[in-house]
Amino acid sequence: MDLKALHYLVEIVKCGGFNRAAAKIHISQPALSKAINQLEAELELPLLTRGKRGTSVALTVHGQLVYDYAVRLLDTKQAMINELNQLRGLETGQLKLGLAPLGSAELFAPIIAKFRQRHPKINTQLLVRGGVEQTSALQQGEIELATGIIDLGSEFEGIAIHTEPMVVVLPAQHELAKRQEIPLSALNHCSQILFEAEFSLHEMVINACEQADVIIDNPTQVNQPEFGIALVASGIGVMLLPRFIAERYQIEGVVTRALTETRLSWKMSLFWVKDKPLSFAALTMIEIVKQHLKR
Repeated sequence: MDLKALHYLVEIVKCGGFNRAAAKIHISQPALSKAINQLEAELELPLLTRGKRGTSVALTVHGQLVYDYAVRLLDTKQAMINELNQLRGLETGQLKLGLAPLGSAELFAPIIAKFRQRHPKINTQLLVRGGVEQTSALQQGEIELATGIIDLGSEFEGIAIHTEPMVVVLPAQHELAKRQEIPLSALNHCSQILFEAEFSLHEMVINACEQADVIIDNPTQVNQPEFGIALVASGIGVMLLPRFIAERYQIEGVVTRALTETRLSWKMSLFWVKDKPLSFAALTMIEIVKQHLKR
């Protein structure tokens, strides 16, 4: 059933006749009559009683029922349009953003602040998740956007946010601390502090070591960089970290050295499911990120 025909029926009743309704909605009177006739034919019921020329039309019993439903349907349609316009204007809505535990605070705090300043009415939900959980949350629709380390492939698309070289964090008294640069191969049989498996960096370090034939002795797993560096300071092992993370949590008793002879680097991206429609809030966040990267 065409909503336009229901709209015509409502206007005819409100205006009290075909002529006035036709003038109001800018349609010819014959075209208006044809639309109502088609609606009555579709329902197989008369909706209006038509008096002599110049007299008002009246609803039949069936017409009154159709009219009442038509008013509600048209009101619902208008309410839907109003809400869509509010979403489009970012006057309402929500943004669900998954944040990687490592690096998001340093890189995304100013971007999120800018988004909130521009669109304070948007309910922003920030969900901290490991790399493995991020992709699952995106696939299940729990979040729209995610930050993290990922090979986009065919399922996801995104924007590269930041690339950071990796460094070795080691005790100041470690024999390798005398070097300014440490090749990955020099870490063979060193005890290492690793992030837990849900962190993308865990798999990255494991893979890089395997490719370089580096054996990790006595691995210890953590879920916070500051705790990992504290363990390094206590002499438990060495740790591979993005340089700016290592510098942020630098403490007495540890040193950082450039990591060489490896392609290992830390690359943060903002990503989302390819070809899946995004909310206006998510699209706006993507644009803010792009603007931020141009600075």
